[in-house]
Amino acid sequence: MGLESGGSARCLSDPGSAQMSLNRDSFSDLAARSATGVAMAVVGLAAVWMGGAVFVGLVILIVGVLVWELVRMLGGGLRRAIVLGCLAAGLLLAAKLLPIGLGLPLLLLVGILGIGVLEKNRTLYIMYAALIMFAGFGLLVHREDFGLTWMLWLVLVVAATDVFGYFAGRIFGGPKFWPLVSPKKTWSGTVAGWVSAGLVGAAFMKATGSGVELIGISVALSMASQMGDIAESALKRRVGVKDSSNLLPGHGGMFDRFDGMLGAALLLLLVESFAEFPPTPI
Repeated sequence: MGLESGGSARCLSDPGSAQMSLNRDSFSDLAARSATGVAMAVVGLAAVWMGGAVFVGLVILIVGVLVWELVRMLGGGLRRAIVLGCLAAGLLLAAKLLPIGLGLPLLLLVGILGIGVLEKNRTLYIMYAALIMFAGFGLLVHREDFGLTWMLWLVLVVAATDVFGYFAGRIFGGPKFWPLVSPKKTWSGTVAGWVSAGLVGAAFMKATGSGVELIGISVALSMASQMGDIAESALKRRVGVKDSSNLLPGHGGMFDRFDGMLGAALLLLLVESFAEFPPTPI
């Protein structure tokens, strides 16, 4: 009690010291976060560049880990989590190899089978498992159908949303976006994510000769990425956990790192199904 009171008194008497302390707290996880982020970026970009079996293998591995983390967060035992995670990876591979009409039921099967395996939180599981499976499938389809350039565009849109939102939120601060669900997110970081995604879209529009709609699509994907992040934060708050796991130092678990990509991949799957992509100039 004495230490806390003394620290508060010092901060009140020295606003500069309080601000420096706040800045240190804001960036306290930056070193671990950056190191892990660089390692993931190297592996991810290498897989994106190589494509083919390497990219498929990485996406399948990530999806399996995501389902494993999901089951563990929802109170499922380790053995059940491993079984459902392996099942998700295997069924995603099968869905990729089969004609799409035969593969679609397999993407939903992971969620449905979990109903008989989990003892609680079944509704949450079936919804999130389906989203994970379709997002993973969407990434595989996008890389195969549209190639390296447009896969890099997607990755950069999501990365720019996350990175610029992270720094803008901690540098500028301001009103919180949704403090009850995600206490650290600010409106400044949210808007910075939209702007950065729009700039990525503008750069690719110029480089590829695409239509101006690409900027709007990029901003929409940024919003979907943020929605994926918020949805995962809401899930963690609902089940009372801080991170999805401790696999990634500075980031938590795989779900904590790829929640934004899941949201963006789901929206992009819809965009490519209902609209011309890449958009042509008007």
